[in-house]
Amino acid sequence: MGTYNDKEKESVYKDFKQTRDQYAQFGDTIANAAGMTVAFNKAALSRVGKTTTILGGGNYGIPVKHLDYSPNYMGSTKIFGPIPRKSAEDTGFNRAGRGEYGPEVAEGLKKIPERHPLVKSLFNMSHVIGGENVVDGPVRAEPLPIPDPRSMTQHIKDLAKFLKADEVGVGLMPEYAYWTHTVPHAVEVARGLKKPNEKTPVTTNHKYVIGILIDQNLDTILSSTGMDGISSSQSYYAYFTSGVIATSIASYIRNMGYSARAHHCGNYQMILAPALVAAGLGEMSRTGESIVHPRLGFRFKAAAVTTDMPLEPDGPISFGAREFCVTCKKCADLCPSGAISHDDHPSQFNNYEKWPTDIKKCTSFRICNTKGAMCGVCMKSCPWNNKEDSWFHTVGIYAASKSKLAARLLKNVDDFFGYGTEVIQENRWWLQWPELFKK
Repeated sequence: MGTYNDKEKESVYKDFKQTRDQYAQFGDTIANAAGMTVAFNKAALSRVGKTTTILGGGNYGIPVKHLDYSPNYMGSTKIFGPIPRKSAEDTGFNRAGRGEYGPEVAEGLKKIPERHPLVKSLFNMSHVIGGENVVDGPVRAEPLPIPDPRSMTQHIKDLAKFLKADEVGVGLMPEYAYWTHTVPHAVEVARGLKKPNEKTPVTTNHKYVIGILIDQNLDTILSSTGMDGISSSQSYYAYFTSGVIATSIASYIRNMGYSARAHHCGNYQMILAPALVAAGLGEMSRTGESIVHPRLGFRFKAAAVTTDMPLEPDGPISFGAREFCVTCKKCADLCPSGAISHDDHPSQFNNYEKWPTDIKKCTSFRICNTKGAMCGVCMKSCPWNNKEDSWFHTVGIYAASKSKLAARLLKNVDDFFGYGTEVIQENRWWLQWPELFKK
């Protein structure tokens, strides 16, 4: 669209926004005339209503296919053999902290919370709730009487929604999703708050997992570059909020007489992605170890609770995200570090299939980014994020999950209307200090 100042950009955006709104309204009219909305609504209710609760837990938003647990699949992701458990020391940030990505990246870890005052606040709060005495604790000696597993599952979902979770699911915890060992958080080690090289074996082996998702706020995402201070703040807000909900639910379960532990960004004992897949909260995506939710898309952060309290698992789901990622490639096109693969299909890794994200490139760019506070461009750009509150857009998302042609059309429409790259000035409520990015 050429080069514009902020006022001109806003005028251009409003013109596009009016066109988009007219497009969506026209789509609604056509969909209604064709009976698509009614048919889609009935299909959605027949599938989605099965798992919703009083307060709305289990709201997928579009029809989904429920899958069985299988040793050969992680939801819709192929498993080729036993998946070896990994240690938390293998994560990108921990490898960066050990100097594997160079001294500049290792030094940059110290500065992450200093990129924006809100980032620092939320980062600190997420670790306030990270102590072992917060995520875990004593269990009531005499268990209280509770409902049957199905009713208890609905109750836990309603509790999560009451605590302001945007989505919640329950699954059988995959044993391979637990870390073999935990290590101190890389940023806390870099800042001298924790000692390095302390490895703690993970002995937690609960049967069930409760996944908790927090939406990072679409209006703010549309107003962010994906790399500014609010982008990183959104992440830590969602990490912290999901952590508060997880620690509250885990404590509640222990108070009823059942073992439970919270897992959040201040104290994980697991890899979240396969646990969220097992809890019916999404499918693996082109971004590697991240998942896409059928209603929230890619714009969330998560926490989890593992427990031995009897629950009824939702089971994995499939709604076409994997097939959509094969066609789309928008996150790879826009990734500023070039870390996301353009491969047509995922490849084998650690005995399961995934797109081969370059963790070194991703981690190094996020830590040393002098144009922003880390990076969330892939999350901002994903077309699956629901950007129009209309049946037409919802039908379009559903159609895109079933057809490569429809997926390509949705991506092209997404590009045409500027989604994923626009910066809406009228919603920019936060303060910004770009000079902090370079310190």
